[in-house]
Amino acid sequence: MKQSDEKTIERLLYLLKSRGGQTAVHLAEAVGTTPVAVRQHMEKLLEQGLVVGEDRRESVGRPKKYWKLTAIGHSRFPDRHSDLTMELLGSIEDLYGEEGIEKLISAREQRAFQQYHKQIQAEPTLHGKVKALAELREREGYMTEVEPCDGGFFLHENHCPICVAATKCQGFCRSELNLFRQVLGDEVDVVRESHIVSGARRCTYRIVEAR
Repeated sequence: MKQSDEKTIERLLYLLKSRGGQTAVHLAEAVGTTPVAVRQHMEKLLEQGLVVGEDRRESVGRPKKYWKLTAIGHSRFPDRHSDLTMELLGSIEDLYGEEGIEKLISAREQRAFQQYHKQIQAEPTLHGKVKALAELREREGYMTEVEPCDGGFFLHENHCPICVAATKCQGFCRSELNLFRQVLGDEVDVVRESHIVSGARRCTYRIVEAR
């Protein structure tokens, strides 16, 4: 396979991970190639079990095929050091029980608060604060997007680099939601509306001015 084809395929997989189901036309526009070329790549990825096609009937015309990642495709974006993480969590639980896990989660939350707080509170507007939070999370591998919504913004996290740890102990997810609420302040309401660990494609937080 040509190196240029490999790069295109990696970009296509990234787009499906970050944007969800996409047609060949949309993917072609994003990577600067033709829909025919994208379909050829998708057929190869289909054979490898990385993607699956889904026909969707829209308002008019023929159904359109949307390509999306399979579980194997999602695994191309793995947790950071997942095996070591599971081993360490198991050891901590064996040695110190659930209390030890909770102390670990609390310490992680406190360190993150110290890292996030100064940068986010320096922003005078809600948009600035959410954007700063998204940039911090992007650096940590969460594949973030910010989208306006009524009264505020959605923060989308298209990948969870600690998903294995969060699946084993959902205290990590509870802690991250609490962290967002702390660093954004009492004037802001934060609600998690979708959750990767619960089976959603991505985690989405609604962040709006408190009433």
